[in-house]
Amino acid sequence: MNQETAMELRLAAPADAAALADLGARSFVEKFGYLYRPEDLSAFLAGSHGEVVVAGQIADPGMRIMLAVDGTRLLGFCKMVMACGWPEHARGSKVVELKQLYTDPDATGQGIGARLMHWAMDEARDFGADEVQLSVWSENFGAHKFYARQGFEKVADIHFMVGEQRDEEFLYARLLLG
Repeated sequence: MNQETAMELRLAAPADAAALADLGARSFVEKFGYLYRPEDLSAFLAGSHGEVVVAGQIADPGMRIMLAVDGTRLLGFCKMVMACGWPEHARGSKVVELKQLYTDPDATGQGIGARLMHWAMDEARDFGADEVQLSVWSENFGAHKFYARQGFEKVADIHFMVGEQRDEEFLYARLLLG
């Protein structure tokens, strides 16, 4: 049985907080850790991927978190905020934010991101959203290609702070029809 066949999607539960925090931190450090001073990276990880923070996100009714799992192994996750992250750039009337879509660094290229993205678009539509926004680092070219394949387009230049470092980011968005 291949990885893609065995993969299942399920909603995050309180018991998933530690594994979700660990995967989020590991994925971020693997992809972007080299960009930051240790103190900036440490502060960011604590504020974005700390277990207590993630447990609060799981409990937050304004957030949806879907996990991609293979048995007990967490392969990836997608976090949706059921509110607009960048109202000044909104084109829709009910906009939601795709906050994070991460895969285990050892499991990329197996269709995990596409499955999670499909869930996210369905979740947004079920919520009544007509647009989904997300931010991506300006030099994350693989993510740019992935989001373009998923129907997103760049709509603005924005920034993202990691400690005291300002990252240039792109705001991508996708209008949802029907």
